Amino acid sequence: MSKLAIIGAGAVGTSVAHWAAVKRMAEEIVLVDIVPDLARGKALDLAQGAPLEGFTGRILGTEDFSALSGAEVVIITAGRPRKPGMSREDLLRTNMEIVRSCAEEVRKYAPESILIVVTNPIDAMVYVAFRVTGFPRERVLGMAGVLDSARYRYFLAQALGVSPRDVQALVIGIHGDHMLPLVRLANVAGIPVTELLAPEKIEEIVERTRKGGGEIVSYLKTGSAFTTPGLAAAEMAEAILRDQKRVLTCSVWLEGEFGLSEVFLGVPVVLGRKGLERILEFSLTEEERQALEASARAVRSQIALTGL
Repeated sequence: MSKLAIIGAGAVGTSVAHWAAVKRMAEEIVLVDIVPDLARGKALDLAQGAPLEGFTGRILGTEDFSALSGAEVVIITAGRPRKPGMSREDLLRTNMEIVRSCAEEVRKYAPESILIVVTNPIDAMVYVAFRVTGFPRERVLGMAGVLDSARYRYFLAQALGVSPRDVQALVIGIHGDHMLPLVRLANVAGIPVTELLAPEKIEEIVERTRKGGGEIVSYLKTGSAFTTPGLAAAEMAEAILRDQKRVLTCSVWLEGEFGLSEVFLGVPVVLGRKGLERILEFSLTEEERQALEASARAVRSQIALTGL
């Protein structure tokens, strides 16, 4: 029986569970949260939609981390959301302890699982989970580039007046202000966006992509994005559970790829049953290489703050 576990029954965790049910990704979906009855209530609400949606699996909620047992994929969404004026770095110290405790439970109850970390700042938090679990790099991934690339593709599609499905574009690097939306490779049905949009419009879209999360925070006031982050994490989980060999941008531990080592960064990878199955390395221009190295420096400064 396929099983997906989600730690954190807040907005993002609930969104992951919702998309997982809609996509019929697993026969059992488990929400775990330390807040009494929160996960139970969210799970029951989702489960009651089964007759309307046609989902036939089980959706359970609990405070008991032993429910992680048997999960093939575990997604950590637990943590404090970003508030207006707050950087991802501001979140690091608080969320580090949350992710550390969650990773300890994953190591105890789901030692063979593949772990996806969504908690911000993602690249530093996935490092914490990597160190605490001791899992190989193939089984510890950060959700970042799937979301950032989706935002980039949407903004490009808006500017071009085309379907977002026909826009292919890639964001690599840190999940933060130093991310690198690649302009050179962005295209619409194979046509380079540089042939279709003015340079100043492209730069505006690149900057909006970098600030995409902050823009939503500024509107919501008391929370951060949750619907598409949940879908992005679900896409990763689906690729693993169904062995789809999807090419998605994920934050992974680099061991010399792109000339970088001992740092988590978003790069294009092949996701399948084993988790990270391959990193798709490609040549960068000198400008792109420098931007990616700036991303790596930013992540390393966050990693240093964890003390791990």
